[in-house]
Amino acid sequence: MRCHIPLIFLSTLLLTGASLPKNGPLPSDKPPTETKAEAPVPAPEEKPETPATKDGHSKGKKPFVEKLDDQPPTPEPKPAEGTKNQKAGEKGADDKKGDAPGEEKEKSADDATDAAPITYPPVENENPADYAKCLSDLKALGAVFTEASRIDDGKGCGIDKPLDVTSVLPDVKLAPKGLMRCEAALALARWTRDAVQPAADVAFAKGVTVKSLNQASTYICRLRNNAKTGKISEHAHGNAVDIASFTFSDGKTVEIQPRDEDGTMTGAFQRAITASACLYFKTVLDPGSDAAHETHLHLDVIERRNEYRYCR
Repeated sequence: MRCHIPLIFLSTLLLTGASLPKNGPLPSDKPPTETKAEAPVPAPEEKPETPATKDGHSKGKKPFVEKLDDQPPTPEPKPAEGTKNQKAGEKGADDKKGDAPGEEKEKSADDATDAAPITYPPVENENPADYAKCLSDLKALGAVFTEASRIDDGKGCGIDKPLDVTSVLPDVKLAPKGLMRCEAALALARWTRDAVQPAADVAFAKGVTVKSLNQASTYICRLRNNAKTGKISEHAHGNAVDIASFTFSDGKTVEIQPRDEDGTMTGAFQRAITASACLYFKTVLDPGSDAAHETHLHLDVIERRNEYRYCR
């Protein structure tokens, strides 16, 4: 029994000393080892920057792409590089069509075609029978004129059988005289006799008659409205005459001007003769049609389908 007492005492001391300290010992640093050391996770390798592409966009860093089954990576499609990588007819980023191979040659051919001289139609020949009848009708009305030589000024301008008209009726002059086709002269004479003179008789004092048609243009080689581009004028074919004013037997002159709202007899006279002109001419343009005709009446005998008239 006595021999057990020291053992019990020693065991108590050991158990008491075995309790953990409040602060445990710090672990010592492991010495570096060459084997079994855990390797750090490698960071994705950055690829070197590539030079700017032809379209001017520089390529930045590409994201890391994991390779599967050791297969080579699929190459990324290249961005559009302008016309060299565009198919013919496809639109690029600027919504314009790319140039197809050989297109420059086609453009050059087009440029050569554009630079080619313009071919103008020849001066149209008068029908002999129609011309003879026109002359007969014009003489019967008492018009004064002479037959002039053929006019061919090039660029489609000219008259096959021009008339130099001095008077449209025995007592109504064309001032100044003018060159035109017989058909235009005949329409002018008939309109003056059947519409202008009767309207003057009603609008003005009794016995007042028209003594002169004052024209601003007859035959002249130019484009419509004196423009630099566009269609050729009917004046260049001898089909047109511009009337700027009328002189009457009492010495009064009525000028063509905007009169749509003119409530006087002068305004009524101009509107009446303008409307009636559409019965004799194929085209009638007055000051209300556009700015180019604010000071005259344009009258012409251009041929249209089904006798169509354009009167404004």
